[in-house]
Amino acid sequence: MSAVRQLSPALRQYLIVTGNYWAFTLTDGALRMLVVLHFHQLGYSPLDIALLFLFYEFFGVITNLFGGWLGARIGLNRTMNIGLGMQVVALSMLLVPTAMLTVPWVMLAQALSGIAKDLNKMSAKSSVKQLVPANAEGALYKWVAILTGSKNTLKGAGFFLGGAILSVLSFQGAVLAMCIALGCVWILSLVALKAELGKARSKPKFSQIFSQSRAVNYLSAARMFLFGARDVWFVVALPVYLASTLGWDHWSVGGFLALWVIGYGIIQSVAPYFTGKRSGRLPGGREVCLWASALVLLPVMIALSLTNNLYPQTALFVGLLIFGGVFAINSSLHSYLIVSYAREDGASMDVGFYYMANAMGRLIGTVLSGYLFQVSGLTACLWVSALFLAIAAVISLLLPRA
Repeated sequence: MSAVRQLSPALRQYLIVTGNYWAFTLTDGALRMLVVLHFHQLGYSPLDIALLFLFYEFFGVITNLFGGWLGARIGLNRTMNIGLGMQVVALSMLLVPTAMLTVPWVMLAQALSGIAKDLNKMSAKSSVKQLVPANAEGALYKWVAILTGSKNTLKGAGFFLGGAILSVLSFQGAVLAMCIALGCVWILSLVALKAELGKARSKPKFSQIFSQSRAVNYLSAARMFLFGARDVWFVVALPVYLASTLGWDHWSVGGFLALWVIGYGIIQSVAPYFTGKRSGRLPGGREVCLWASALVLLPVMIALSLTNNLYPQTALFVGLLIFGGVFAINSSLHSYLIVSYAREDGASMDVGFYYMANAMGRLIGTVLSGYLFQVSGLTACLWVSALFLAIAAVISLLLPRA
């Protein structure tokens, strides 16, 4: 404890924000796996299970649009704590008897969880802007990369956690354990997180929820297509393909995807070392465009391999691993640039608008993933992914080069 007290106030606040984000992310990943496994056991198809999360993604769009404005008005400490509290309520909703766990009820709980998740994420990312000195861009990139990468690593760990506790406890028992643990984190956050963190000096008007920054708007558009390109084949099409075409059981699919997300998060954390930090340069629009362009080739190559039956399984797995690494660097670059581009006073307004575009891309990708796979198969999803990535690369040309 003495070592913690010797840290600077800004670093202590960063550790609290990061700890909150980690705890939330761990339960969020575990909850998703619990819902997937439970409804799989009830006989629901993979596409039906994916649709359970439709409100989760939809309300992410709404929350990010209004959450940034709310954070600038009342402070990021409050929006983060509201998010933690709402996740506790969402978990509590799933403690009802099994007979009451109907699809509408679970969709409602997932909607609440989606709102909570994006309030928490927007607050965590915006807080870093307030805690790093204005002239320390290198430190800002490093802190954002660590926060983003560790989040995805823990999300993958949450997939494992959900499966592990479900094998030991009942569905309600597993949810109750997570509810109690997150409730303790919430109480500690209410006490320890600095008041007025990220609160704008002037009260922003509701009409200002849409960003006025050219750079933020272009980056947001690129982000929407980037994440739409990932989810259009990763969310529904890939798990269903692994289960139906390759004959994998549910645990194999969940474990493989969990490991993929963990590796993806690790690469995000060290992305600064691949994008110029070692040579003293900070990335800009040029680097974003180059890395997005490199990513376009991967779904194209996988699609051609599947179409022509040229080592399809090998191409899929190798391509998926490389895609995860290159995509992680793209995502980390975006996460740094939005925090860098965001205004100093009321940063959450720009960050919230940006993550609204992120959520919109995930929503579009999720819906298209189920529809395209059902109509035309995995290859069609891969071609649409390549198209979205090409659009993201073209939009990135409009970003400031430095």
